[in-house]
Amino acid sequence: MRAGVVVAAQPGVEELAVQAEELGLHSFWVNDTPMVHGDPFVALSLCAKATSRIRLGIGVTSPALRSAPATASGLASLNALAPGRIICGVGTGNTARRTLAMRPTTAARLENFTRALQDLCAGRSTEYREGDRVRDIRFLHAGAHVNTADPIEFVVAALLGPKAAAVAGRRGTGLISFGLLDPTAWHALHDTRRQAAQGAPHAPDTHTDSRADSYVVTALHLLAEDEDPHSDAARDATGHLVLSLLSFAADTAADTPSLAEQLGPEEREAVHRLLDRRGTTATAPDRHTKLYPNYLGRITPQDRDLVLPSLMNTLALVGTRDDLLTRITTLEQAGIDELLIQPVIDPPTEMAVLAKLLT
Repeated sequence: MRAGVVVAAQPGVEELAVQAEELGLHSFWVNDTPMVHGDPFVALSLCAKATSRIRLGIGVTSPALRSAPATASGLASLNALAPGRIICGVGTGNTARRTLAMRPTTAARLENFTRALQDLCAGRSTEYREGDRVRDIRFLHAGAHVNTADPIEFVVAALLGPKAAAVAGRRGTGLISFGLLDPTAWHALHDTRRQAAQGAPHAPDTHTDSRADSYVVTALHLLAEDEDPHSDAARDATGHLVLSLLSFAADTAADTPSLAEQLGPEEREAVHRLLDRRGTTATAPDRHTKLYPNYLGRITPQDRDLVLPSLMNTLALVGTRDDLLTRITTLEQAGIDELLIQPVIDPPTEMAVLAKLLT
């Protein structure tokens, strides 16, 4: 299985990209969460100039955040800096929208957005709509401005629902998911994507890139000898994923209760403790300002009790070398092409552990 890394967009990110490339990692991604992290296009521009081989990804952007023309311009501009090395993840904007106290967009809008990006980034015209006004658009200046000759890889973000996987199938893209380590769920996503692809009316040449790889974002902690799998170090290394899930469950409990309802009693109690600790409620209109600061950042020692063993095991990879390789092999057999880790404690060291494990 290939290996990659996802980090927050911030000054100095290009230094991590250089280290990832030197370690032999396959890809380097940054998040697109405007009110929490820096701008991914700025960050990847720096990374493109500092590296020569590693693939560079945005994980993920959304039509609820950016227009198709602006996004395509950013992607094609990156492609001019790093020809053939750009990956664009697209999604409904779950977290990025929630941090604005807004809901994510629809699968239909996501599909139209993906189609437009594929067309524009391949140098074709596409239909663009604003309200009732519809026009065909295309890049009017190419050459040194943008690169529409080298392919850009697209992946659609999917959790447990089939709608996004169907979009990936119809558009001929890959998949990316956050913390989804259940092989059965991945088999279901791949089945949905294959079925949708078989019924797609368009030929493969409508797609910018023929790749249809699957990526999973997680955290990884290699246990020291005789270390408790739920030690403080293990909780610190995986807590950002657990707190992100609890924050999302707390934020959506009132208007989208399905996630909270899937949690067990201990996990639901952790959601209530998180709300109390952040000084907000599941119905407070400004709860997003209390729940999402430091989103996907290193947790504080005071929050370690919220990092429940059940959620650690569900969202992250923690274990001995043999334990980790066994779980990774199972994921590979479920169709995962690349394991992406999101390191927060010591990114260079965590990337080195991943590289030693998989490359």
